Amino acid sequence: MAASFCGMRLLLNRSNLFANSRRHGYIVLVPEIGEDLPEKNPLSSLHGLPEFNNVTIEKCVGAIGQQAIAVEKSVRTLEERLAQSEEIDGVVKDIILPLEAKSAPLETTWGIAKTLYLGNSSRMPTKSYMTIHERARGARRAKFNSLPIYRALKGALEPESKQEGEKKRPALDSELSGEERRLLQKYVLEARLSGIEVQGPAKAELNEILDRLAQERTQFQNKRNVAVKKFQQVIQDPAIMKEFPPTLLQSLAADPSQAMKGPWKITLQPAVAHSFLEYCSDRTHRWNLWQADTRKCSIHTDKSLENSSHLESIRALRKRQAKLLGYESYVHMSMETKMAGSIEAVRNVLEELHRYARPAADHELTVLERFASEHGCRTALDIYDVPYWKRRHLASVHQFDQEALKDYFPLPKVLGGLFQLAETLFGVRIEERVGVDVWHEDVRFYDIFEARGGSGTKEPIAGFYTDFYSREDEKTAVPENTGWMVGIVNRSVALDAPPLAALICNFPAPLYGKPSLLTLDDVQMLFKQFGRGLQHLLTTCQYSDVAGLSNIEWDAVEVCGHVFTHLLHDSATLRSISSHYTNDDPLPEACVEAIQRRRTHLAGYRLCRELYHANLDLQLHLTSDYWLDVMRSLYPAYHQFPLDRKDAHACSLLPIVSGDWGAAYYGHVWSRMIAADVYSAFAEAKEPAARQEVGLRFRDTFLSLGGGCHPGEVFRRFRGRDPSPTALLQTLSIYKQQPHGGSGAGPSSGGTSNSSSSSSKSEP
Repeated sequence: MAASFCGMRLLLNRSNLFANSRRHGYIVLVPEIGEDLPEKNPLSSLHGLPEFNNVTIEKCVGAIGQQAIAVEKSVRTLEERLAQSEEIDGVVKDIILPLEAKSAPLETTWGIAKTLYLGNSSRMPTKSYMTIHERARGARRAKFNSLPIYRALKGALEPESKQEGEKKRPALDSELSGEERRLLQKYVLEARLSGIEVQGPAKAELNEILDRLAQERTQFQNKRNVAVKKFQQVIQDPAIMKEFPPTLLQSLAADPSQAMKGPWKITLQPAVAHSFLEYCSDRTHRWNLWQADTRKCSIHTDKSLENSSHLESIRALRKRQAKLLGYESYVHMSMETKMAGSIEAVRNVLEELHRYARPAADHELTVLERFASEHGCRTALDIYDVPYWKRRHLASVHQFDQEALKDYFPLPKVLGGLFQLAETLFGVRIEERVGVDVWHEDVRFYDIFEARGGSGTKEPIAGFYTDFYSREDEKTAVPENTGWMVGIVNRSVALDAPPLAALICNFPAPLYGKPSLLTLDDVQMLFKQFGRGLQHLLTTCQYSDVAGLSNIEWDAVEVCGHVFTHLLHDSATLRSISSHYTNDDPLPEACVEAIQRRRTHLAGYRLCRELYHANLDLQLHLTSDYWLDVMRSLYPAYHQFPLDRKDAHACSLLPIVSGDWGAAYYGHVWSRMIAADVYSAFAEAKEPAARQEVGLRFRDTFLSLGGGCHPGEVFRRFRGRDPSPTALLQTLSIYKQQPHGGSGAGPSSGGTSNSSSSSSKSEP
């Protein structure tokens, strides 16, 4: 189960196994060992679903404590048996299955706690959840970091040694299935990357490096968070805010009841900063926010918050970590857990995309600058002007109005259309079940039934909760992220229960008889999380550590979600999920076209920025050059505007430097490339029967095989070939642009990036 949320990595130094939660002035000490009564376990219920109304912090901590100890005891028992050279029938039967039997219940308790944390934080506060989170992670580490288990599983994967005099390994499984082989490979790789083969002084050095890395990453993140909170710009003049939509004004107003009068507080929170640059008509105010954002955590602002030294320390420590583990660089180490498999493969794709994205971006900005000039802009555009004029150009030329479109996307209509799409394409039936125990009255529960072939099934094959509405002071909310998919129950041979998940969002609640109205961004997020949810729910894997989203390579884990966002942009899908909430009028054809144009609007410009961050991440972890020199050398190849001499954006790149995307940031672009190629099979199927055949094939590969099969093989089974960047370029409508430095009309291999010298710019 994933141990992180997007943008929500929380760190807790746990000195003991007790949860201290303060309530009504009392400190409640929660023991790790709960009551040893099965009926008291929050996971045990007659109808097979968690009894969320009866779940408490104490029960969750008690259950996770019992289950963690059971996992650790199982590991010790196996170690003793292997150390005594006892004969074993097979690694799957005698090692994997015992561990699965103890681990699967722990994963479920962890999922329940995570669901409550996101869905009702008053019942599962952050500190209590992090106690559970850290205890569960500790137990998982125990089973992956056992030397005897590692050696047994590694031996099962390797052919028998033919060297003379070497002891023959004991007879193990003669036939491992593909899923079992992937599972064994996961155990072996996780152990190796944690340093299980490193011994002696090098082991002590590795442990010291990992401790220092954790400290440096925490300091980097904390300083960035302080810098974000420290900046605050108060705007009194309503004229500056005249183009802001009412809902945004209300969220920025110091007093929400005076949203139209102000004053308004502008911060560096990414969602706020992005919206401000989009809607602020005053160029000086845009520049002020932009320069504060790009200079935060640098020597040009508060020196006590500078992150340059931490960035360099993290790079050096990661490099040394990789060396100790036997890798040339941190990037080479990262490739072990990626679909791409090699730096060369990644660079080939990034260069090919850049070959077409850069000339497309140049053309797009020429058009945008002409539009700005025609509409009153008297200066050349700069980078902080692009979001504002991009929005105005999209609204004026392409008639895209995010606020007006909300009236056509009431949540019940969107959800009904989404379920119907899944039923049609994947041969399932989705039905609401009432009377289910939930954590809030807004929560709904749905069963998924098999409907392939028309026969149907009486028993559900999976189920999921939905909790869509924001609840102030009760529900966890992150400005940059409005929704999550939480896996509660993984498919497992050890559990007599179907997969279970929760979709948790922060959409506006229905008010005065008006349903929840979604922005297009909300709809896209819902489709993406539902796609990820189906990958968890429709998996056919038998082992929880490779079922669903578990064990999928990082650069492929977002593929199914992105495929659903492609399906959303089909004209037929847009019509099926939309109608005006007052009279059911269909979405006008002009709006359908505007939504589709929005995806390709400034697509080359946006892709160039993504490619820049992907390459910056790789270079920071491949070279020892000073970070500023790396940034300055790469920046001109991907940006049309000169680099500001005080720009230090690398000092606040959380995902790359302090998050989990170091040497892996390219994975966002890679997964989009794979998803576009997958979707192209749907686009090529013109008839409903052919489209359904593609849908069933998608279910039998991407939705079914999960982490039990390498994503490269999954793609080949679905598409019959290896992936190509062509589909992504076509989707973004930049396929036919003339490539940078070439004359062809389509992408080809061997593209190269271009660079130029860095320069500075003047302030407005």
